Amino acid sequence: MFSKRAPGDFSLNPLSLRAQERRLQGSHLLDLTESNPTRAGFLAPADLLALLGHPASAHYAPDPRGLLSAREAVSRDYAGRDVEVDPAHIVLTASSSESYSLLFKLLGNAGDEVLVPTPSYPLFEYLAELDGLRVRPYPLHYDHEWHLSIDALRASISERARAVVVVHPNNPTGSFLKSPEAMGLTNLCADRGIAIIADEVFADFPLSGSGTPRHPSFALDGPALSFALGGLSKSCALPQMKLGWIAVSGPAGIRNEALARLEFITDTYLSVATPVQLALPAILERKGSLQAPIKSRLARNLEALKAAVAPHPELSLLTVEGGWSALIQCPATRSDEDRALQALDAGVLVHPGHFFAVESGCYLVVSLLCEPEVTDAALPHVMNAAVR
Repeated sequence: MFSKRAPGDFSLNPLSLRAQERRLQGSHLLDLTESNPTRAGFLAPADLLALLGHPASAHYAPDPRGLLSAREAVSRDYAGRDVEVDPAHIVLTASSSESYSLLFKLLGNAGDEVLVPTPSYPLFEYLAELDGLRVRPYPLHYDHEWHLSIDALRASISERARAVVVVHPNNPTGSFLKSPEAMGLTNLCADRGIAIIADEVFADFPLSGSGTPRHPSFALDGPALSFALGGLSKSCALPQMKLGWIAVSGPAGIRNEALARLEFITDTYLSVATPVQLALPAILERKGSLQAPIKSRLARNLEALKAAVAPHPELSLLTVEGGWSALIQCPATRSDEDRALQALDAGVLVHPGHFFAVESGCYLVVSLLCEPEVTDAALPHVMNAAVR
């Protein structure tokens, strides 16, 4: 009766099952997996929410690419990062997840492949399968910082590859693509005739520098057809606003054909609500003030995590260049799930590394977004689970 696009088994894994049991028993958990800013104390100002009551919202004059005023606001936001993007090359969506789905519809037929990085967030496989595509992983490598190997990527490309997904910076590794890596990627994709889908939702949250300059944005024109994804959920801590965008770049001919086809697809759905589009220019003008407390929280929690790890030479805190999470490498004497279950028994919820397809070792993934009192109360239990 049902298609194979959705999984047939919805049973909980052991960690989720035990967390559910503890909550049903009334236990309070210190949640170091939190990635929702509205549950981490970052609530939208009332006057900002009031922008949704714009009088023009009563009128419905849809544009498949999004209202021009909203796309111009996104263009100005890119300009603030010294990235020039024509508003005509921007398409608004209801979320980054929808952006992926629209691009998978644009680029692939049933059975075609999308290359995704490992480690990375495990959403891609579900999104691709819902559009009839297959996921093929390619590895990121760690050597004091994370790197993309162009040779490893090249070896992963099959005849059915239609796009390479990059997450810039990555979730959960926090790694940006360096400029030489981005150049190698765009040249490889141009040669093979495949597109780049660059998820840049955490790009406004750098945490540390690298000896090699990071790539500014895949919204810049290059030799390969590229799609840079952004949105309000992370950049302004407004997931409830449900607005994202795609900046399309690349050689003019293929870029314009992609935009025309993408407009046809978005015209089929017209999913972006008018009120948030009208409010977008004012929201993005306040992006700096919305981001400031988040950046302060991330830096503060990262320092707390460094201090917690420092007395334990058997642990390693992997280099974090940006984003909202960090990885702790633990002794491989036990599995990461065993260690996460031990932390849960102490009242702390933390992700095991295998949730993000972190391979070759034992890792715990910690959110840096949590309220400081949650982080401070949870870290001693995480350290205990990590070393024993």
